[in-house]
Amino acid sequence: MNEILIRIKRAVIAGNLDFTEKARVELEVNHLLESEVVESLSNADRILKTLKSTSKFRHGHREYL
Repeated sequence: MNEILIRIKRAVIAGNLDFTEKARVELEVNHLLESEVVESLSNADRILKTLKSTSKFRHGHREYL
């Protein structure tokens, strides 16, 4: 399993999960509960897609999402 996915799962299990306002809007639009996202992340076995962050708050190296 990918090291990044392992870190994500550990954070989720520890409760270190914070939803951005955009994420909350996406949850509402797609009729999803936070608990469903937690379950999905906990059960994931691979990451199929990564994106480079385009956040204007990122300085220096880019963050992958």
